[in-house]
Amino acid sequence: MQTPDQSPLGRKIDFPDRVDPRVLFPIPRAQTRAEWQLDGRVSPFTGVDIWNAYELSWLDPRGKPRVALAELRVPAESPNLIESKSLKLYLNGYAFERFDSGQAVRAAIARDLSAAAGGAIEVALIEPPEFAAQTIAELPGASLDELQLEIGEYGPPQPRHLRADTRACQTEESLTTQLFRSNCPVTGQPDWAALQIRYHGAPIDHAGLLRYLVSWRNHRGFHEACVERICADILMRCAPRDLSVYARFTRRGGLDINPWRATHGYAARPPNLRGARQ
Repeated sequence: MQTPDQSPLGRKIDFPDRVDPRVLFPIPRAQTRAEWQLDGRVSPFTGVDIWNAYELSWLDPRGKPRVALAELRVPAESPNLIESKSLKLYLNGYAFERFDSGQAVRAAIARDLSAAAGGAIEVALIEPPEFAAQTIAELPGASLDELQLEIGEYGPPQPRHLRADTRACQTEESLTTQLFRSNCPVTGQPDWAALQIRYHGAPIDHAGLLRYLVSWRNHRGFHEACVERICADILMRCAPRDLSVYARFTRRGGLDINPWRATHGYAARPPNLRGARQ
């Protein structure tokens, strides 16, 4: 079983000059999911990890460079996540490979990443004629960030702050924050994100929710695992009937990772909204 400390993270590694899917480093999701099992259920929600790759280039049949943005959608049901530095190494291998078309590049990426993740990965390429149509938009919802609070806990995560008023009428609301930070589990480098939490159920205390999210500030974990743990904590402490958690992390190494998790049947897969900080 591969573990994060065996990955390319934090190591000096030469970039390949050819595509080599062997550099991809899959990590079983079960390693972190074992920490938050709910009543023996391994996965109480569904979801997708939306990756954006901003540094993709290859050569056309005459050797002229081409560039594109790539959107990758990795289903949460896939047994493995792919470590981000290994994906960067893999994608940079395309820089000196010749392809007949962007479609051929897309197919090659989808094939190799699906094999590494153990599930079908959707790949879309956005080529230069479409660049001008790309927009910036923030996650919709009521912001928690202007709440006037005293906060003094920055780790480990404190789910005890989460509470819901079970005596009140059920509600449905969307709450957002730009204040989330966690850290890489291997290098300790900070990871910044905007979060959206949508739910249907007893009203969740906004101040407690913000305190809980800020308490992740010193936590080390992969983006995907952080979002899944947030889902699990809210489900356990607040018991909403329906829940969705969507995180938009800022990019590192030309990649951003945006995990979304929701209870089954609650919400459609989200759009790939690029925030101002991304």
